[in-house]
Amino acid sequence: MVSINNLTVEFVGKTLFDSISFTVDKGNRIGLVGRNGAGKSTLLKIISKKQESTSGNVIVLGEVRVGYLEQDIDFIDGFTVKEEAEKAFSELKDLEDKINYINSQLAERTDYESDSYMDLIHDLNEFNDKIELLGGNSIQGDIEKVLKGLGFKGEDFERQSNEFSGGWRMRIELAKLLLSKPDVLLLDEPTNHLDIDSIMWLEHFLQNYNGSVVLVSHDKMFLDNVCNRTIEISLGKIFDYKASYTKYLHLREERYEKQVQSKINQDKEIKHTEDLIEKFRYKASKASFAQSLIKKLDKMDRIEVEGFENQSMKLKFNVGQPSGKVICEATNLSKSYGDNLVLSNINFLIERGSKIAFVGQNGQGKTTLARMINLELQYKGELKIGHNVDIGYFAQNQSGLFDDNITVLQTLEDAADENSRTKVRDILGAFLFKGEDVDKKVKVLSGGERGRLSLAKLLLRPHNVLILDEPTNHLDMNSKEVLKEALKSYTGTLILVSHDRDFLQGLSDKVYEFKNGIIKEHLGDINFFMEQKKMEDMRLLAKKEVKNVHNSNSDVLNNSKKEWKQTREEEKKMKRLKNQIKNIEKEISKLEGEISNFDKILSSPEGYDNMISKEGSFDVYEQNKKSLKELEGKWEALECDLEELN
Repeated sequence: MVSINNLTVEFVGKTLFDSISFTVDKGNRIGLVGRNGAGKSTLLKIISKKQESTSGNVIVLGEVRVGYLEQDIDFIDGFTVKEEAEKAFSELKDLEDKINYINSQLAERTDYESDSYMDLIHDLNEFNDKIELLGGNSIQGDIEKVLKGLGFKGEDFERQSNEFSGGWRMRIELAKLLLSKPDVLLLDEPTNHLDIDSIMWLEHFLQNYNGSVVLVSHDKMFLDNVCNRTIEISLGKIFDYKASYTKYLHLREERYEKQVQSKINQDKEIKHTEDLIEKFRYKASKASFAQSLIKKLDKMDRIEVEGFENQSMKLKFNVGQPSGKVICEATNLSKSYGDNLVLSNINFLIERGSKIAFVGQNGQGKTTLARMINLELQYKGELKIGHNVDIGYFAQNQSGLFDDNITVLQTLEDAADENSRTKVRDILGAFLFKGEDVDKKVKVLSGGERGRLSLAKLLLRPHNVLILDEPTNHLDMNSKEVLKEALKSYTGTLILVSHDRDFLQGLSDKVYEFKNGIIKEHLGDINFFMEQKKMEDMRLLAKKEVKNVHNSNSDVLNNSKKEWKQTREEEKKMKRLKNQIKNIEKEISKLEGEISNFDKILSSPEGYDNMISKEGSFDVYEQNKKSLKELEGKWEALECDLEELN
């Protein structure tokens, strides 16, 4: 459907991509992964023709339509939510206009036997058929399904889009894109502004989508549930895995270990060659040999290994003095913004050591309650903060919390004490401030960078209560993992406002669900809560559906036969793959032995001279290395296929 050919992108002398190629085929669900700045968003822009590459090209086959959701969108005011959604059907609107025009012509004309009159009849039938093909008869139903799936209520449909926040307007843009049903969907961080319910709905939508999907996301669970293929961008190259994100992580670790070992071997070879050059370069009889070794080093492709230093980095939130048993207690607590009642007569008790997740749709009061506990907002009712409670609070909006005129490094050094001052640079590195980034003035930082700086600052002094409001919004995978490990070992009281299900796993033992002004307490972790939500959805679905028992039983029998046949086929395929892998491993072992013998011969001047005298010896050596590389590629592909079957 889409072919990316030898794509190269350079920015100010830096190579972002170096001759990368891959195809997006029908049914692909591709997750683009890599470090921040690796070029994931840039690649989506190039595929969507929003940006040019330095060289190479992107070929979109035939009439394939590509739809792109970018992170930054210019919104146009003056339309309701429903009117905005209807813009997705511009092609259908054009057809309806043509049909209306033809109908008006047919009503006026009387030359029923003329060719032009018959042409109008033909066009009318063709346009009606096309409308039916494009799903024109179900437009309103589709709009309602998608908007409600993304969190809008029925009463929101007639509201002006400019009444909504930027996050909700991004949902409108996502709804328009999904409704337009392009052949290839390009999604850049589609879950950033979604709550858990909407994320789960979007997962289901994409799993059943007829077209192909290429997405960038830092939500590990979302990637796992949607993608059947993972493409990693690293060091200007791509590594293509026919696997979900979690399986890709295992395969990448294996690749990384091989890279490290290959680099160790290459470094030994380089050191040995350099020693030989140094030994023989000043001897007249061996000068030509030394020169040949120098040329060999110049032609050598140096192996690069991208480090994963964040994986081994350990950070710690210190607790400090213990608090009393009760952290806070609310009685008939309410909060309104004008006529908008956000929280209504809620009651709860949070005890020392609790790990609580605040979940629910945007606008239901999660951040409001977090700020109330932090004593930032006034309220009605009673809210008692316990003895010795010391709260460390991370807010979504970080404006005004820092001195804009000092650097990132100085901000943390000023906040550090004797125990944490030596860790300042490590902490900054964990939250993506590296190299010259630490010398930036705070006033030039983006909102996301300010958020990361605020998280880093929280690590510098002890608190016995942590309240974190969407702490992962601007973190990459590794940084999220570092933060999660630090919170796992935190022994104080933890309150997390987050839509990131994978991040919440293992961090909470209680869930507060915010809905319609009240809070419902669920004992158990986020996984148990989501299972309960699925059960509720299934019960609602069961009430709506009328099932045909006979057809259902017939379907079960047919499915059983299909599953049995599929299992048999998979077993046969697995056996073939194992045999192929075994044969290739034998060939690899044989070639490695021959190459090793060549290397031993070449390591001495006498052996090198003997090789020179034998015509074709070097050709055999180079051919063996080339064959080995090809076999290793085949072996890796077969292992991926076998892993996918398993």
